[in-house]
Amino acid sequence: MIKAVMLDIDDTLLSFNRYVVEAMRLGFEKFGIAEYTSEMYSVFNKINTELWKRIERGEITLEELKRDRWNMIFKYLGIDFDGERFEKYFREGLFESAIPEEGAVDLLKYLQGKYILCAASNGPYLQQKNRLKVGNMLAYFSEIFVSEEIGSSKPSESFFAACVERLKLKTGEDIRADEIMMIGDSLSSDMEGGIRFGMKTCFYNPGKKTVPDGMRIDHQVSSLSEIKNIL
Repeated sequence: MIKAVMLDIDDTLLSFNRYVVEAMRLGFEKFGIAEYTSEMYSVFNKINTELWKRIERGEITLEELKRDRWNMIFKYLGIDFDGERFEKYFREGLFESAIPEEGAVDLLKYLQGKYILCAASNGPYLQQKNRLKVGNMLAYFSEIFVSEEIGSSKPSESFFAACVERLKLKTGEDIRADEIMMIGDSLSSDMEGGIRFGMKTCFYNPGKKTVPDGMRIDHQVSSLSEIKNIL
């Protein structure tokens, strides 16, 4: 029986991708960098994904990502601009960004009271917590688990172990890993991490990503509303 539900934040509850497009379009105009094109987003997505996977593997830190991300993107695009300056603009905007994924608030309303709800995210703690607050989602959660505060990142066992221990302290119940469902859009950090720790998993997959053979995901949905048929 499922007792607790952990939900990823970026591109599960709040759209990170839509924020990126908006920030690039407005930021490039603001700083006179270049005219934004959709191909530029593809470059961002490729480099950003690679950097976050390196964080997940423990190869770099979040601070190194902040230092290098936009410098790498601008170098690839042939743009001469200070990447750390743009990163500051980008993160300031992201702190206040709360573009909901379709059906996110409705899902939280449905789940509240039925399960212990927790957010589980990689990133800066205050940023992720504030985005949930701006998006009117914070009140639905009993716990907010963010890698910066936990001291390790998804998909590491130490991240999920710390989350479960805090849940036990919070509730006074001996909640097992198989009584928790991890819902998220990332095959690596959410699904792989949840599976390895023994959790139930639900892959939010609106983009129809291919699931690797042998990855034992319990449920897969293309919209958040479908989760109501599972929980």
